[in-house]
Amino acid sequence: MRALKILHTADLHLDSPFEGLSAGKAAMRRGEQRQLLGRLSSLVQREGVQLVLLPGDLLDSDKPYFETGEELARCLGAMGVPVFIAPGNHDFYSPKSPWARLKLPENVHVFSENTIAGVTLETLGVTVWGAAFTARRSGPLLRGFRCEKREGLRNLLCLHGEVGARDSQYDPITEEELAACGADYAALGHIHRASGLRRAGGTWYSWPGCPEGRGFDETGEKTVSLVTLTDDGCTLETRSVALRRYESLTVDVTGTDPLLAVNTLLPDDTVRDVYRITLTGECEEGPDLAAMQSALGELFFELRLRDETRPRASLWECAGDDSLRGLFLKKLYARWQAAHDEQTRRAVEQAARWGLAALDRREEVARHDDP
Repeated sequence: MRALKILHTADLHLDSPFEGLSAGKAAMRRGEQRQLLGRLSSLVQREGVQLVLLPGDLLDSDKPYFETGEELARCLGAMGVPVFIAPGNHDFYSPKSPWARLKLPENVHVFSENTIAGVTLETLGVTVWGAAFTARRSGPLLRGFRCEKREGLRNLLCLHGEVGARDSQYDPITEEELAACGADYAALGHIHRASGLRRAGGTWYSWPGCPEGRGFDETGEKTVSLVTLTDDGCTLETRSVALRRYESLTVDVTGTDPLLAVNTLLPDDTVRDVYRITLTGECEEGPDLAAMQSALGELFFELRLRDETRPRASLWECAGDDSLRGLFLKKLYARWQAAHDEQTRRAVEQAARWGLAALDRREEVARHDDP
């Protein structure tokens, strides 16, 4: 059989709320998510893709913005090749769901049943099998299923689900079931970190992860997958289509100026990205987060600063002095000594630092960000 080139991506989560950003930046990010659709369409044309598999959570909810639905339909049609969508837990299929309401182009097929069904494309020599979540949860869809074998046809599977989690409420899938299903390639969705190409029996499979991060639990480079099936097997290449990245950076500021320490470790080009910088180590006084935010903010699309530094032992040197500072430190030092765990000691140390900053009429800023 001739080679077949597939674009496999999932978990776009269009119209995510981006709750960690300001209202203006969140709206900007949702607009940028729509632009991602156009880049996917261009990738299909540029790479000579013959088939697109989208296993779920393209939408973040059942209430997308009107312009998102319009752009989705336009870009899927512009791909000009067959597109298969298997709705997931965020965009599950129902008579009132966007998938039932949207006017999608003829090249797009949306699986709408909670049982696996197949669509044969004779011109490409494939049968694409898939199913939909029809509620926010789904039992195992692949269990007991096996593709129908036909001469001259490859079998492909497009499914939203969780591999290796037997108790999952999101279509639990086992490697044994993948091996037994008889698919040449299984395009999976749901997990936001890419798996790379895997094999179970005669079935090649993968999940691509999300194509663009939306929070600090989705840091680093995100990609989509180009999968090529030949008589000799299967290969997978990745392509980046993301506009921005989320990154976490930890900086030890012991014995140095915190701002200098951060600038020393920063990559050259961060202006498009969202960063969380965590300061660690020991210092005489807590870093001035407000001043650092002012100095560094324009280097990023969004910057979060966290102070997890520890004061040097000299913090308690004035405890007991005949002064307001000494009395304040004496009281906190007693709590520090009585603490039964490291977390409590760190909380007392932070309280001491904030108190000293107030006594010195300095501003100490605490920002509580995403966990």
